Amino acid sequence: MIQAPCPVSKPRNSYELVGHRLQRLIASPRVQRIQLVEVSRRENESPEAWHQVIQDIGETAGIRIEHLEDGVVRIGWREYCDA
Repeated sequence: MIQAPCPVSKPRNSYELVGHRLQRLIASPRVQRIQLVEVSRRENESPEAWHQVIQDIGETAGIRIEHLEDGVVRIGWREYCDA
């Protein structure tokens, strides 16, 4: 009997796409070492989804969000881990 391949969980909407991209960036070894990442919205990402993801990240205890020039956002958590 031939079985269909198991479905791979794929992001279904723009919010999830943005969230997965930022999650991959934050999880990188270099970013984990410096505990800081600067990111900006890609042209193909929904502005609403982008702002919602950034807002949700900012509401996480121990995370600091800074809005820089040209739409760049700095996400940091170093000062909370040093204590």
